[in-house]
Amino acid sequence: MTHTDIADTEKAGARPGDGGPKKVFVKTYGCQMNVYDSQRMSDALAADGYVPTETLEEADLVLLNTCHIREKAAEKVYSELGRIRKLKDERARDGRETVIGVAGCVAQAEGEEIIARAPVVDIVIGPQTYHRLPDAVRKARAGGKVVETDYALEDKFERLPQLHKGEVRRRGVTAFLTVQEGCDKFCTFCVVPYTRGAEVSRPVSQIVAEAERLAEAGVREITLLGQNVNAWHGEGPDGRQWGLGELLFRLAEIPGIARLRYTTSHPRDMDDALIAAHRDLDALMPYLHLPVQTGSDTILKAMNRRHTAADYLRLVDRIRAARPDIALSGDFIVGFPGESDADFEATMQIVRDVTFVQAFSFKYSPRPGTPGAEMGDQVAEAVKDERLQCLQALLTTQQRAFADTLVGRRTDVLIEKPGRAPGQWAGRSPWLMPVILDEKPGEIGDIVDVRITRTGTNSLFAVTA
Repeated sequence: MTHTDIADTEKAGARPGDGGPKKVFVKTYGCQMNVYDSQRMSDALAADGYVPTETLEEADLVLLNTCHIREKAAEKVYSELGRIRKLKDERARDGRETVIGVAGCVAQAEGEEIIARAPVVDIVIGPQTYHRLPDAVRKARAGGKVVETDYALEDKFERLPQLHKGEVRRRGVTAFLTVQEGCDKFCTFCVVPYTRGAEVSRPVSQIVAEAERLAEAGVREITLLGQNVNAWHGEGPDGRQWGLGELLFRLAEIPGIARLRYTTSHPRDMDDALIAAHRDLDALMPYLHLPVQTGSDTILKAMNRRHTAADYLRLVDRIRAARPDIALSGDFIVGFPGESDADFEATMQIVRDVTFVQAFSFKYSPRPGTPGAEMGDQVAEAVKDERLQCLQALLTTQQRAFADTLVGRRTDVLIEKPGRAPGQWAGRSPWLMPVILDEKPGEIGDIVDVRITRTGTNSLFAVTA
């Protein structure tokens, strides 16, 4: 799965309940799927009277929704819990109860060890069981310690409450929608199969119903999420197994939904129907995150990626033949065990051959329990550092070159929110790049025609065309 450098976000539930309004603070680490999960946990808590707060000190319930992909992820959680323990003690002296929960992939991986190491924690709940969160909170408030990390047999999406229109509107005109969870690929560097479980696809009816509720609340753009989103094969209303391409066409029929995206894809699951959707479906944006990880066939094999560099390049050619203006994004790992100078040069070469408008690149760091962690021939940190700097310099050059090609061009922009400076408005281009306008081109949620005038460090600037 793609793990972007999304800043930690704070989301929460809504509606006062029994005993007056209680406040929940949710800190989200990691990927887009965790952002979605935090929102759905907040929705589940709303019925029990929890309202959102962005101030940790006033929270009656604190949830850390964790990610296990980054290096030392668990240690960062324990460090955060140390700070929260002091807050809980201060509130207790004032007679105020505070429930502490750890959710997400670190919770799944560590389980009861979290409570053993950090007794301040009242709830440990994995990503497959967060629909049980309200019941877990009630048990914790009654004085119990709750660990919910089994893979639930019931469908958590069926048991979650329906989206609340007011809360959806508060979140904005773009939304995430998880359609697939888990992973069957077992890349040797990755913990996802162990923390998220096997690949599971939601049925078409369930996805469409959630998308319709999002549209009714004013959402204009939906990004479909999955650890291997293009492996999605859900049961359709006709009893057949649909693929992602067919699902995208169905979602495009929903009134109000103007833009569709999806992430994260695996090269082995990019089928003809999905490529055809990029060609034929106007609502599907010309941006694709398609991780390759490395350009070396030797390292690809060691990673258990089950494709070659040539396979990837042929796939890119097919996609670009179908949609010539598509922009590609990728993930890269440098310094995987056994990576030689020649292997790294192969990665540099595939970047030159493909050209990426965005990428997420990291030094390899072992994850306990994964095959990569047990491999010999680990690469020295100094070598990893040097290689990562070289790779990122090349990727940055490509990103800036693509942005420069857009100057003077007209394109559509979805207006999402006011900009940081007075009078500015911010939106996104079809290629997912932030666009800043120094005038109000329309209302939030409008898609407007603009002309790109210049580039910034991470944004484009434009005027209405």
